[in-house]
Amino acid sequence: MANYPTPHIHAAPGDFGKTVLMPGDPLRAQFIAEHFLEHPRLVNNVRGVQGYTGTYEGVKVSVMASGMGMPSIGIYSHELFNVFGVETILRVGSAGALQEQVKLRDIVLGQGACTDSRWAEQFRLAGTFAPIASFQVLETAVNVAREKALPFHVGNLLSSDRFYGDDAGVPEALTANAGWKKMGVLAIEMEAAALYLNAARYGKKALAICTVSDHILTGEATTAQERQTSFTDMMRLALETARRLEAQP
Repeated sequence: MANYPTPHIHAAPGDFGKTVLMPGDPLRAQFIAEHFLEHPRLVNNVRGVQGYTGTYEGVKVSVMASGMGMPSIGIYSHELFNVFGVETILRVGSAGALQEQVKLRDIVLGQGACTDSRWAEQFRLAGTFAPIASFQVLETAVNVAREKALPFHVGNLLSSDRFYGDDAGVPEALTANAGWKKMGVLAIEMEAAALYLNAARYGKKALAICTVSDHILTGEATTAQERQTSFTDMMRLALETARRLEAQP
């Protein structure tokens, strides 16, 4: 086990709860802590990546930003899982819809995470590993979403290494997005696959809970301010999931 603090998390043993919510944006982490946690305490602010611990309906829960992309969430999830005793990470982020039935502001629960990343190569596998969520966590989140009558979808995400693609001049049917769309991928984001791979490697649990912030097919989009502060259904879903996980064996 590594020494405290780590290069990226200046915290001490016991500073984090067993479940950590991880938005990409540090300001979203601050918003969740200040609006939903009781007695939130700042436990990390290295590089401005804010991490807070408080309670939600009596259960100790933490929230800390992951930054953007798989290398970034790969670092933070590795340290949380291996150094700070975290058992479950719930990514709470945004995604771009890739199917007509997925609407702006709908929630996508990432049952699996396809990827164009080479993150898995470090594990020296003799084949292709399928990064998937923890069924226990996914089942819990689905039950909560149904009870709250939230608009949600369960299926594959695409965790992509690129935000800006070089598809100019390429026929629409041959673009990268068209290929993933025809395979039923619901939405595109940039972190879940690395999180799922790290969770698998270290015997931990993870789930990506994403709100659709933009629609790749229609061009609809939310603003940066809306992504930071208004995706509250996703936040409440994640927090209630964390609370129920604490009560499970």
